[in-house]
Amino acid sequence: MSAATPPVSRVTTHVLDATSGRPAEGVAVELLAFDGVSWRSVDTAATDADGRVTRIGPDELPAGDYRLRFETGAWFAEHGVDTFYPEVVLTITVNDDGRHVHAPLLLSPFAYSTYRGS
Repeated sequence: MSAATPPVSRVTTHVLDATSGRPAEGVAVELLAFDGVSWRSVDTAATDADGRVTRIGPDELPAGDYRLRFETGAWFAEHGVDTFYPEVVLTITVNDDGRHVHAPLLLSPFAYSTYRGS
């Protein structure tokens, strides 16, 4: 018998330290929602030992624009590494199709990339 897969929120992320090839544990992440006028905080979390955030925000989110804000400067400072990016902000769209939204971040001190995961 296998263990049940823990539930995940509608939006998840995964941060990988591209310089070491390892998960980036302990990166603070904030989920924000755009209300048509301004951005408001929905929830905060930190990456786990595998560099993942599987629970941030509610299980269901209305369609709209959201941001994932990563506290990269603080994370690099904790590891004694200078960085050009004090934070990374990914603006994403959640559609009204019920699909899970996974936005990974590949991170190094002077560059980052992202893509739509699954």
